[in-house]
Amino acid sequence: MRILVADPSYSLDEVREIIGDHVNVEAASAPWQGDDVVGLLTGPDFPVGAEELEKLPALKVVATCSVGYDHVDLEAAAAHDVWVCNVPDYCIEEMADSSLALLLALLRGVVPLDRSVRAGGWDHSVSGPLHTFRGLQLAVIGFGRIGRALADRALALGFEVWAVDPHVPDEGIATTGVRPATLDDALANCRAFSLHSLLTDETRGLLGAAELARMPHGSYLVDTARAALVDFDAVLGALESGQLAGAAFDVLPVEPPSPDAPSPEHPNLIVNPHAAWYSPATEREAYRRPAVAVREALEGTRPADALAL
Repeated sequence: MRILVADPSYSLDEVREIIGDHVNVEAASAPWQGDDVVGLLTGPDFPVGAEELEKLPALKVVATCSVGYDHVDLEAAAAHDVWVCNVPDYCIEEMADSSLALLLALLRGVVPLDRSVRAGGWDHSVSGPLHTFRGLQLAVIGFGRIGRALADRALALGFEVWAVDPHVPDEGIATTGVRPATLDDALANCRAFSLHSLLTDETRGLLGAAELARMPHGSYLVDTARAALVDFDAVLGALESGQLAGAAFDVLPVEPPSPDAPSPEHPNLIVNPHAAWYSPATEREAYRRPAVAVREALEGTRPADALAL
């Protein structure tokens, strides 16, 4: 039996220590294949679709070192009786902290002001109006673990927090001190937006040119979730027109940027290198728990982190 490790960030030695020496653990690049492959350790940059699953007839489990699992074909996995496991509850604090930090940096102009000083300027107005937080309407789009953690932080700072999530009952949102809202309501009334939705067919392109145009003029947008939730060209156009006063992204359509797909640029745009999830503790957890899930599957039990397919 073999375990294939697709993402080079895994430690093969740690995977072997967790799973045991009764299977062979090896690094492998796509396309994966083999009649004796029982487990696949992957990450968000390594898609697992129906074609890959067909070439791995003995596969029991696919485990990804991420919260998101849109890179795995869940229907195909269910058809092949393959467990799909993610790490659903790691990096919550880190993601919420980073989302809040990016939002506060936008509202107080931290990055444009720094760039201006380093370019020889000394002008407090170069980033446009600077906003206080108290009373400012913040729409948290996606009210899962990370969205709720961000809401807790924002409420403590005096934001008026709205939440958009059709999968969470309004009463479940309201009990947290947050105002439940539809996306239409949030677009019409909120000044700041932070994205925390899973990427699905329903949410892909959630914020395009039409949605950005319906926001109040001079709004702010933070995305630490998935790049495909927004239309990047539309965001750049909205920044250029002033419809967006600022935007911050920890995710890009192509990561890392390349000469063919360079990082977007604008004076009021902040781009981070997909770092919002990171701390030393969560880095270890992200790669340990998928290996544990594989071990559990090979032991014949439902992995604790298995998705309900």
